[in-house]
Amino acid sequence: MARSTVVNFLTGKPVDRAVFEDICVKLSLNCKEIAEFDMETPLVSAKETQIKTSKNYGTLEEENVSTFQNSRDKPSDAEAHKPLHSLHLSSLDKEDKIIENNEQLEHLSAVEAQVIDTFYVERPPIEERCYLEILKPGCLLRIKAPWQTGKTELMSRLIHYIEKKGYRTAALNLRDATQEDFTNLDKFLQWFCTILADRFALTTSVEEHWRKSIGNPKIKCRSYFEKYLLLGESPLALALDEVDRIFPNREIASEFLGMLRTWHEDAKTRQVWRQLRLIVLHSEIYTEVDINQSPFNAGYEVVLTDFNQEQVLSLVQRYGLSFDIAKVTQLMAIVGGHPYLVAEALNQIRQQDITVEEVLQTSHTAWGIYSRHLERHWRNLQSNSELACAFKKIVLANSPVEFNSELNQSIAIKLNDLGLVKLSSNSVTPRYELYRQYFCDRFQNNL
Repeated sequence: MARSTVVNFLTGKPVDRAVFEDICVKLSLNCKEIAEFDMETPLVSAKETQIKTSKNYGTLEEENVSTFQNSRDKPSDAEAHKPLHSLHLSSLDKEDKIIENNEQLEHLSAVEAQVIDTFYVERPPIEERCYLEILKPGCLLRIKAPWQTGKTELMSRLIHYIEKKGYRTAALNLRDATQEDFTNLDKFLQWFCTILADRFALTTSVEEHWRKSIGNPKIKCRSYFEKYLLLGESPLALALDEVDRIFPNREIASEFLGMLRTWHEDAKTRQVWRQLRLIVLHSEIYTEVDINQSPFNAGYEVVLTDFNQEQVLSLVQRYGLSFDIAKVTQLMAIVGGHPYLVAEALNQIRQQDITVEEVLQTSHTAWGIYSRHLERHWRNLQSNSELACAFKKIVLANSPVEFNSELNQSIAIKLNDLGLVKLSSNSVTPRYELYRQYFCDRFQNNL
C-alpha cells in the first residue's frame, strides 16, 4: 500500500473503497461511522467503472473507483462545494482539535507506520543493513530502484525506525518543488531550507537568514544547517525522495548533488556534520556531475530487487487470499516480482472477487488494471526518441538483443534504470512479459 494512500486516509482525503475498508479493519475503526458515503452501496466492477468514467470524462486518467472521506460528519449542502482541505479542517473543529500540532503529526506517523507495515514485505538483508547504516554519524544512504518498486515505503520504514531512537526526521519529496523553485540555485536552496524550517517550526526565517548572510547560495544553505538544524542534541535524518526531479536542471543538479557529497565528507572532520543522516532516493544515476563531487558513488547504496516467489506468497497472505504456487507462478510469469504490479493484481482479485486469469487477460491493454502504469512508461519513452528506438528493437525481437552499434550499453543502462529491461552480461530483454505484450502493440500501432 502506497504511503500517499495512507496519508490521504488519515487526512480526510478520498481513497479507494476497498483500501478504506482495509485500513479501518487494521485500525479497529467502524467504516460506517466515519465514511462520508453510504457503505451499503454495492461496488460496481472495475470494468463498469472504467466505462462510465470514459463516457463522462472522455479519459481514463480520472479516478475509476468509488471514493470516500474519513471525516466524522457528513457535509451540508453548503459544505459540499468546499475544497477537501476545508471540509477536513471543519471536521477537526467539530472534534475540538483533540490532537494538536506536533502531537497530531506524531499520532498520524504512528498510525501510518502501522498500516504500511501490514502490507510491507521485507527483502532481506536490505532492511537490516539499512537499519545499521542509518545509525552511523554522517551517513549517506542511497536507495536506488525504478518507479513504483518500494523506495518510498522503505524510506518510511527507516524514518519510523529512527524516530523511535529519538532522531529528528524530515522527508522531502522534490516533486513538491514548483517550476519557480527551480528558477536558479538560490531559489531552490531557499525553498529547500524553508521546507525544513517549517517542519521544525524554526523561528528564524530563511528569508531573513539569506538577507543577513554573506556568500553564495550553498554557503548560506550550509550556515543555515549549522546554526539552526544541526545544533540539536539528537541527530537529524533527512530523506530526499525523487531526487531525479532535479536532473533536467543541470546547474541546480550539479551544485545541489555536489553539496550533499560535501556534507557527507565533512562528517569525517567536523563534529556538527556528524549529526546529519542523509537518505537519497532515486531511479537513475546523474552523470553530468564530476565523479569526485557526485553523491552517487559515495556512502552506502541499496538497490531494491523484485520480490521472489516466497515474498509474493507472503504478500498474497497479507491480502487474505488463498493462492497455491501455481497461481503465484502464473501471475509472476506476466509481471515478475514487481512490487506494485503484484500488489495491484492482488488488490483487484480481492476487491472484485475475480481470478488471476481474468486479471491477466486484459492486463496489457488500455483498459486493463495497469493502464496508467504502462501509459506513464509510454509517455516517458515518447519524450526520448533514442530510448524509444532502442526499446522498440528490444520488445519486437524474438530473442535477447546483444549490445552492438545499434544498441549501446549506455542506452541499455538507462532503460534498465527506468525498470523497462533486464540486463545480462552482453544482452538485454524486456523486464516483464507484460511490458513485451503492451509495448509490442503500441509500437506496431504507431508505425
